[in-house]
Amino acid sequence: MDASLIAFTGVSAGLVAMPGADFTVVVRNALVSRRAGIACALGIGAGLLVHVTLAVVGVAAVLAAVPALFRALQVVGGAYVLYLGVQTLRQRHTDVADTREDPTARPLRQGFVTNALNPKASLTFLSVLPQFVPAGAPVLPRTLLLALIVLAIALVWFQVVALLVDRLGRWLRRPRAVRAVTLGTGAALTAFGGALLAGPVLAVV
Repeated sequence: MDASLIAFTGVSAGLVAMPGADFTVVVRNALVSRRAGIACALGIGAGLLVHVTLAVVGVAAVLAAVPALFRALQVVGGAYVLYLGVQTLRQRHTDVADTREDPTARPLRQGFVTNALNPKASLTFLSVLPQFVPAGAPVLPRTLLLALIVLAIALVWFQVVALLVDRLGRWLRRPRAVRAVTLGTGAALTAFGGALLAGPVLAVV
C-alpha cells in the first residue's frame, strides 16, 4: 500500500467515524437487538454504495452545480432524520422489549435512507477522492479502489458500533439507561434533521 492510500484510509476513517445521523440510527436500532443493529449498519453501507457510484460516474457534480437539486435532497433527508428523531423521543422505555421482533427490513431501510438521502456524502466523495489520485494514474481504477476502501471502513465501523451496543445491551436496556439513551439518540437525530433542514451541516456520513 502506497503512502497516499495510507493517508486516504486515515482520512476516510475519520470521516466515517465522525458522529452523525448514521451513528445515531445504528445505536438506536442496536438497542432493539443485535440483528436490527447489524441490518441498519448494512443499510448504511448500501447507502454509501449509492454515493460512491454517483461520485465515480461524476453524477455528484450535478448536485454541486444545481443548488436547487442539492437543497431538495437535503430537505428530504433532513425531514426523514427529523422524523426518526421525533419517533425515538416518543418511545417509552417499556416499548423496547416489544420492538425486538421488528423485521430486519425496517432497520435496513432506515440505515439506507438515512445515508442515501444525505447529499453531503456525494459531494464529499467528489471533493476528496480526486485528491488521492496520483498524476498520470488511471482515474477510474484508482477512484474505484478509493471508493471500496471507504465502503469497507464504513461496513466494519458501523458493524462494530452495533455489536458493541448489543454487548452492552444488558446494561443499556435497564429502564434508567434506556430512558437516557433514547432521549440522547432522539435529541441527536432531531438536531441532525433540523440542521439539514436549516442549511449546510458538518456531518458527512
